[in-house]
Formats: sequence, structure tokens, C-alpha cells
Amino acid sequence: MYAPEVVPADGLPASVTVYEAGPRDGLQNEKGVIPTEVKAEFIRRLLGAGLRVIEATSFVHPDWVPQLADAEDLLDLLEDLPGVRYPVLVPNARGLRRALDRGVRDIAVFASATETFSRRNLNRGVTEALEMFAPIVASAREAGAGVRGYVSMVCGDPWEGVVGVDQVVGVARRLFELGCTEISLGDTIGVGTPGQVTRLVRAVSGAGVPLEQVAVHFHDTYGQALANVLAALQAGVRTVDSSAGGLGGCPYAESATGNLATEDLVWQLQGLGVHTGVDLAELVATSVWMARVLGRPSPSPVVRALARAAA
Repeated sequence: MYAPEVVPADGLPASVTVYEAGPRDGLQNEKGVIPTEVKAEFIRRLLGAGLRVIEATSFVHPDWVPQLADAEDLLDLLEDLPGVRYPVLVPNARGLRRALDRGVRDIAVFASATETFSRRNLNRGVTEALEMFAPIVASAREAGAGVRGYVSMVCGDPWEGVVGVDQVVGVARRLFELGCTEISLGDTIGVGTPGQVTRLVRAVSGAGVPLEQVAVHFHDTYGQALANVLAALQAGVRTVDSSAGGLGGCPYAESATGNLATEDLVWQLQGLGVHTGVDLAELVATSVWMARVLGRPSPSPVVRALARAAA
């Protein structure tokens, strides 16, 4: 398989944690329901490609996201392996109880930097949502679980326009104060550019959230995701969210197209000499398989290029 020439760049980390969100953030956006066994096989193949943090599902009410109604059944099919984490998204206290009853050790909560999206997604304003998350985070930490706090709409909002840095910093700081062990900054509609990302990461860090606990989550709506990743890494971030094959979007924000493809991310990081632990050939094969399952080609340029080269 063709591989990029390795030419390291200054100011980058030696290694990056790839936070694979495809099974949850990718498949939740599908029109049809994917069989549980297929989801489990997808995760097994991702593990085989070297990914070690895979967001598996969400304990959301099935009426909200029917594609993830099989959360318990899916987790029952996954093998508990050393060094592997299967975070799950929980929207409320009931979701947390369901997750903890299944032995989940990593959860995520999903907040917004903007009022409109918070109400559309959670039926609560920003302050109300954070108040709802406070006992959820506390209970999860008491149970020994790590808690990721997502902050969505960090660069722009389709209803409110440009999002102020102070709005994002306020939500990120509050999630950290509640006890979240990781804060993921999400450009949910993919409008951000590198200068915004650099400013935002510095502001969040300057507000007291340690850089080692900051992640970034970019959508590629305007083709800026990889440039934004590079800016985030140069600003000190060490964890990057992505989705195998570029699957996903956001069911509550119609202008949000696919996530950054894990293959595109790994190709860039390999070329920069940054270690990820991911076998790109195995990952491409996984996304080609999933594309066949879904009945459409992968949107990832790296998947398409390497699949053609291997044919």
C-alpha cells in the first residue's frame, strides 16, 4: 500500500490519541438501523486496526435516536480488553444508570456553547443543561468512571452565527469544574479555521483546563478539518476525534456534514511522523467493508485512493 513520505514538522507531539467516534457519532446519523452484530463486527475491525479508544454507542431514549436503541445488546457483544476503552454517551441520569449497570467505565455528556442548539438537542438552555449534568458527572466519578464533556458549536452555530470565545470557554470551564476528565471542543458544523482553533485552544487552556485533558472534534463541511487539527496540535492538543470512513454528522444540526475521517487524519499524522498506533491498511479495509454494508462509497479521500490502489 502506498504510504506518505515522513517529514516531521516542528511543534508537534510525538504521539496522538485517536478517539474513534464512528460506531456512535457515525452510525447514529444513518437513516436505517444497522444490525447489532454488524456494529459489533465494525468495532472488532477497528480494534484490529489498532484503535484503542472507540466510542461505542449512546444510552439515549430509542425514540430520539432509534439507530442506537441496542446499546445494552451491543456492549454485551464487546470483549473487555486491556488498554481498550469503549466510552458511551449518556444524555441524562437514566442513561447513566443503564451504562453503569453494564459496567461502562467511560461516559460522555454532550453540552452546547449556544442556547439554540442546546434547546434543540437537550430541550434545555445552556445553564439548565449544565445543572442537569452536575449530578450525572458526580455520580459517574463516584462510580470510578471517566467523564468526557463535549462542547458543541464552538466555532459557529447555524442559528446564532459566530460563537464567542467566552461562550465556549465558560461551558468548557464549567464542565471541567463539574469533574469532567476530558473536554472535547466540537466544531459541529465545520465552519472553523486554524486561527479560530488556535485562539480557542489557548483560551480554554488559559481558563484552567489542562491541555492534556483537551480534545478536538472537527467536521469537514468546508474542508478545514485537517488544517484545524494541525493548528490544535501545534497549540498543544494531544487527542483528536475522528470517524472511520468519515461517517456521521449530527441529527440535530442539518448543516453538519461528515466527521473528519480517521483515515485522512492518520495519513496526515503518518506523514508528519506522529505516532498513532493505527494500521492504515487495516483501517481502510474496515471502511471499505462498512461502505459495502451501507451501500455507498466512503466520503474519505484516503479511503477511496488507497482502495483504488489496492484493487
